[in-house]
Amino acid sequence: MTGSTTRVFAARLAGTSVFDPQGDQVGRVRDVVGTLRPRGPVRVIGLVVEVPGRRRVFVPMTRVTSIDAGQVITTGLVNMRRFEQRGTETLLLAELLDRTVELADGSGEATIEDLGLDAVRARDWHLTRLFVRRGTTPRGLSGRLRRRGETMTVPVDGVVGGVLGLASPDLDQGATNLLAAFEELKPTDLAEVIHELTPKRRREVAAALDDERLADVLEELPEDDQVEILSGLEGDRAAHVLEEMQPDDAADLLSELPAEQAERLMALMDPEDAEPVRRLLAYDDYTAGGLMTTDPVVLAPDDTVAQALAHVRRIELNVPLATAVYVCRPPLETPTGRFLGTAHLQRLLREPPQTPLGQLMDNDIDPLAPEESLQAVTRQLAAYNLVSLPVVDEDGHLLGAVTADDVLDHLLPEDWRDAEEEVFEGPTGQERTRG
Repeated sequence: MTGSTTRVFAARLAGTSVFDPQGDQVGRVRDVVGTLRPRGPVRVIGLVVEVPGRRRVFVPMTRVTSIDAGQVITTGLVNMRRFEQRGTETLLLAELLDRTVELADGSGEATIEDLGLDAVRARDWHLTRLFVRRGTTPRGLSGRLRRRGETMTVPVDGVVGGVLGLASPDLDQGATNLLAAFEELKPTDLAEVIHELTPKRRREVAAALDDERLADVLEELPEDDQVEILSGLEGDRAAHVLEEMQPDDAADLLSELPAEQAERLMALMDPEDAEPVRRLLAYDDYTAGGLMTTDPVVLAPDDTVAQALAHVRRIELNVPLATAVYVCRPPLETPTGRFLGTAHLQRLLREPPQTPLGQLMDNDIDPLAPEESLQAVTRQLAAYNLVSLPVVDEDGHLLGAVTADDVLDHLLPEDWRDAEEEVFEGPTGQERTRG
């Protein structure tokens, strides 16, 4: 550990780059694994590191040679087996941040905001100190921490119960500091973090996220997690979250709920947001109508290339939908007037900004009917090398668009997020060791 830090704070490790001895990045730190034992110190046994492909692997502290200047250096011998938490292990960030503890000096309650880790010997780290804020942290739906009370650093035995106190469940634990540690994560990556939490902790994290962020995360979670989290929200809040979701994702989620519960939530939604969801629920899941989104980019034939490019630049538009503009007669809200053709992004980038879209439409690809099967949709996407296709009714009105990512979600097995990959990166044969 020559030249490396001998004390670090766990929340500041979140997102830190992990490098091998040659300077190649292995991944990023997502959590710290410790063992909370009734007697003796809290040992830090390893790091949860996210490697390419969003796989989370376990890196033992015995493989960590240096923690310094915002980076972690390992020996380079990393087992690529997916991390699975054992019963004797605690995820220090996920489980201890935001806990309410009683200070042993009798001065009242405090909230854990960070965790001090000390190197007691080479590659041997202990959780020794807690960075706390006196008083409890207000719980809110905004995810923002309204700070109050003084902060201090106390030893682990400076709280009532010491290690045993930390090991016991917190009945009312927030998630503000946990979310702050993962603030930079994209919704897909935050969903991966939430998926690995206990059901109780998932509910607490959901309560701390704002509606828009929670909607983005729900769209990336497995169906079981989606149903569990949405069912744990109060009716009005659940409806607001559904309003923030893409209509097709909201419809998929509502279709997993009991019919009575789904209808109750749609009644609480804004009618303008509920209407496209109701339309989508009328189609079978594995048809073009059931797969489509009702919010593609739709413009009129006399709109220009410049206007089209301004629409596809919108940050909230996902990548597949940004690859095509659907040209229709007014009205331009789905179901639109008559569908005329598709203006592909690559063509838009080659044309002068003032060119009307009606002059560069692609009319050679037949749109989908809403009742066409998943297999038919997949064949057409593959045949024309496209990432989205229009869906029209029998009168030629645009209903929506099917994108390749929605097709993949239905083609892959339900547990694809948890499936082990066959190919391992890095040296093989290294047993995953935990002290």
